[in-house]
Amino acid sequence: MGTTEAAPKYYTSGFIRLTRPQFIGTLAGLMMALLLAALDQTIVGTAEPRIISQLSGFDRYPWVATAYLLSSTICVPVFAKLSDIYGRKWFVLAGATIFVGSSALCGAAGNLKLPLDGMNQLIVFRGLQGVGAGIMFGLIFTIVGDIFSPVERGKYQGLFASIWGLASIFGPTLGGWITDHLTWRWCFYVNLPVGIVAILAMYFYFPAFHPQGVRRIIDWMGVVTLIGCLVPLLLALTWATDYGWGSTRVESLLAAALAMLTAFLFTETRASEPLLPLTLFRDPVITVCAIASFTLGVGMFGVIIYLPLFMQGVLGVSATQSGSLLTPLMLAAVTGNIFGGQVVSRMGKYKRLAIAGAGFIAAGMVVFSMMDASTVRAQVVLGMVICGLGMGFVQPVYTVAVQNAAPRAHMGTATASVQFFRSIGSTMGVAIFGTVLLTMYKREFASGVPRGTPAIALKAFSNPLMLPLIRPQLEAGFGRYPGGLQLLERLFANVKTSLVHGIHTIFVVGAAIMTCAILVNFALRELPLRGHASTVEAPAVEL
Repeated sequence: MGTTEAAPKYYTSGFIRLTRPQFIGTLAGLMMALLLAALDQTIVGTAEPRIISQLSGFDRYPWVATAYLLSSTICVPVFAKLSDIYGRKWFVLAGATIFVGSSALCGAAGNLKLPLDGMNQLIVFRGLQGVGAGIMFGLIFTIVGDIFSPVERGKYQGLFASIWGLASIFGPTLGGWITDHLTWRWCFYVNLPVGIVAILAMYFYFPAFHPQGVRRIIDWMGVVTLIGCLVPLLLALTWATDYGWGSTRVESLLAAALAMLTAFLFTETRASEPLLPLTLFRDPVITVCAIASFTLGVGMFGVIIYLPLFMQGVLGVSATQSGSLLTPLMLAAVTGNIFGGQVVSRMGKYKRLAIAGAGFIAAGMVVFSMMDASTVRAQVVLGMVICGLGMGFVQPVYTVAVQNAAPRAHMGTATASVQFFRSIGSTMGVAIFGTVLLTMYKREFASGVPRGTPAIALKAFSNPLMLPLIRPQLEAGFGRYPGGLQLLERLFANVKTSLVHGIHTIFVVGAAIMTCAILVNFALRELPLRGHASTVEAPAVEL
């Protein structure tokens, strides 16, 4: 009898089969790419004061974050759809390459001979960096869905999500060390070696899988109308805190966003290959996950961002410690990610974990709502741990559920929809809660100002978010007048009381929103996860 050649052994059971070298190389490349994007946001935040002082652009610095947010949010659904048509490999490589190249440009901002000053150069390059980040964010978790069967995905989705949490823990400390011992420019240059290794790993080991039976038609009208909707919407949400919801600028942008949303929906109902197929949302699993992700974004991220303000403005934690304020939250989230992913993979069920996660976050908000000026840090840490575990539980769930329910041809689009709705929800939450905070703060602060205090002296206290940065200047200014420092201390004491009222309201509303998220998760239909986590024999994928 003739000998037969043994079939190659593959280490994954998803849509794309990988040999052991391919599996290790691809997973390493994807993890490094995600770590790259996650570290960038936390490292750069620590370097803000140095960047502002050197590039002389304090008035424009919010645009550094806004440009990144705009471009990354827009790119997530667009390139997810393109990857469904043309395959993932070359798009994720393009995203990583753009990110690395724009990181080098960000580090060189102000030193380049361009018809823009240093701060405007940084804004443009951060927008370009957001394009690369949006492509990577939209595709990394989709590729995990391509590689692993639904029952395996929870474990790996949790592992990838934990990388984000770890970056949030160590990023600020690393950013502070780089800024102090090197220069703020190395906060961007540090992306280059890691990014290059990630690009090489994915180039050599990740197969170029080409979808079969997909019409290669690009919905350009869908792209244009979606961008026309998202740009004014995100700008309006960003500016609402500064200018107010009733300002002409914000109202005009919201009206333009609504008009373009209508045009986008009209376009998608008639496109032969729509950018975001509305038929996807006929599936109750995808619809519930989209609503839950949006609710999670509004209730959780819109509140968590104000915890450092409470700790600095009310509890008196120094600004130099701000990088480590949320460490308990992130550590708990990493633990929850790993545990939640294992539960989904071993039990093949996700609904109870989603309900438990939202319940933990709501409970954490209740703990936060009971805080006041006499609160000890242990109570804050308790709330963080409870919230963080809930965050970790729910993060892998929606991606796994959507990928399990979505048709193969729309895997990227469906996965991106979860990230997209969460991103919009978090932006809206930050804007809404920022408005609530400032409204409550101003009302309480005005009622506690000592009589006879000059109006010019109160102007600096209109925005509590800026007080930690300008306190040295205030002390120098008030110190020039008799009794000025005593008045300043009374005003800062009033700030604490007023902040407690505003932040208490935020936490109560956040708890209510997360209670709604629990109810939404009860409506989540639990489909059996396909496949089994095992080494399988399968035909090789064409490279």
